[in-house]
Amino acid sequence: MSQIQAIRGMSDLLPDDSGVWQNIESVLRALLNDYGYSEIRVPIVERTELFKRSIGEVTDVVEKEMYTFEDRNAESLTLRPEATAGIVRACMTNGLLHNQRQKLWCQGPMFRYEKPQKGRYRQFHQFDIEALGFEGPDIDAELIILTHRIWQALGIRSIELELNSLGTPASRQQHREALTSYFEHRKDQLDEDSLNRLYRNPLRILDSKNPEMKALVAGAPVTTDYLDDESRQHFSLLRQLLDQAGVAYRVNPRLVRGLDYYSKTVFEWVTDQLGAQGTVCGGGRYDGLVTQLGGKATPAIGCAIGMERLLELYKASGGETAASSPDAYFVAVGADVIVPAFSLAERLRDALPNISIEMNCGGGSFKSQMKRADRSGAAVALILGESEVAGQTIGIKALREDMEQISVSWSDLNSALAQYIDDMSMKNNG
Repeated sequence: MSQIQAIRGMSDLLPDDSGVWQNIESVLRALLNDYGYSEIRVPIVERTELFKRSIGEVTDVVEKEMYTFEDRNAESLTLRPEATAGIVRACMTNGLLHNQRQKLWCQGPMFRYEKPQKGRYRQFHQFDIEALGFEGPDIDAELIILTHRIWQALGIRSIELELNSLGTPASRQQHREALTSYFEHRKDQLDEDSLNRLYRNPLRILDSKNPEMKALVAGAPVTTDYLDDESRQHFSLLRQLLDQAGVAYRVNPRLVRGLDYYSKTVFEWVTDQLGAQGTVCGGGRYDGLVTQLGGKATPAIGCAIGMERLLELYKASGGETAASSPDAYFVAVGADVIVPAFSLAERLRDALPNISIEMNCGGGSFKSQMKRADRSGAAVALILGESEVAGQTIGIKALREDMEQISVSWSDLNSALAQYIDDMSMKNNG
């Protein structure tokens, strides 16, 4: 019988990387808490209509990439390809936007049927940040500054900010008309996807991944030439706030993002360290999305961080990648030793919550258990045998430092272990 394999483009997260993810996520959570954001958790599966109405039917995501199926009630459902639409839907469903403003974050898996490659997977993970009910460019600036702080906290330097404004719906319509006219006169140069989008949504042509379209797209009208006064003022103040905060950026008039709900500010944090998949974080304003979904007009902005890409960039930047290890490994040798060993281990966990204890399970000789202790990465081994039980003592042995093994009574174990680890840390840092 053949062995069942993982689905293409859906990777396992192994323990070594899981520890690094947890470290990165803890940094994100701490910074989001500092800025007043709260966690929200939304379903992985939503009605397909939600994504068609929010993302836009004439987009690669909706046309080609969504995992859509009918349930037993013949209702069309979709695995979420992104988080913003679901968060907005949740806020509307639960009355969170009625005379309220929300600053929220969400994390978890997203699904798109794409050609798998490094940094692009069919199941991928995002850390999503949203601010709903806030007008003006100040919240745009705060969100971008917050992401900038994330990179600083993780020690990431090889990352740059690209910035653009798509304008209001009225100015976008003027730009749309100019784009349609431009591409109409060059129909013979358009690929099949672009011809399909020419009259339905010409802005999506600017997002073409076809390298043969690059020169044609480069000559197309840009959004910044069609901004109205409101959009220009919004974009100008945003740039002033970023300048004041010392956040460097490059205005990229070709930046449109791949989803239809964006308006005014759009931005991407990009790197040259990850090959073709260089966008680590992207987002922008979506002031019309709540209205598109049947709610009251609500200004909003958000962004999503690609966790797989952030992990790779973190590693490339020299970030800590070692798996977490216990502080102490409990070696218990002998049939009559198991019960007192477990009792002592639990007592240590109660008394010293900041010191992690891994208990040897599954028996084994003293030699084999010491090998397991070494492989665990623990700093010390706690050694309990039949003679130690008889005398109610226990051995403490350093596994990574040249320190003398000591023997202490059970009554003194809590303080002795804490002191031993402190002494080891001082010796290591000295």
